[in-house]
Amino acid sequence: MNVKNFLIGGIVGGIVDFLLGWLVYGMLLKNMMPPPEGSGPENMLYIFLGCMSFGFLISWVFAQGEGISNVTAGIKMAIGISIFMSLCTHFFQNMYSDSVDVKMVAIDIVAGLVLATGVGAVVAMVNGKMK
Repeated sequence: MNVKNFLIGGIVGGIVDFLLGWLVYGMLLKNMMPPPEGSGPENMLYIFLGCMSFGFLISWVFAQGEGISNVTAGIKMAIGISIFMSLCTHFFQNMYSDSVDVKMVAIDIVAGLVLATGVGAVVAMVNGKMK
């Protein structure tokens, strides 16, 4: 594994995830996904750390072996990872629910795919530039 590619790709991927997340969730879907009842204000530190974690996850997967440095391959791999992560997360989040808003789950999964597409493309591009 190329550690330099992993670190730089993870940082850039996390920042792209944060910015795309702000655009998609913070602007476009803000009214569709209100915060849960009784919750406090958003903790931007945790949002940023979550985005950085996703950036580093994608970068780590891409840096293994030969490394993914082609943008198209990066997008495909990130979409695959995102689909299963989203499904896993939603199944666990709804384990105590009597009913699930399938439409909202689908919207959230599609939004996650949009973010993953951007992160996968940029991490692959960083890996390609640093060869």
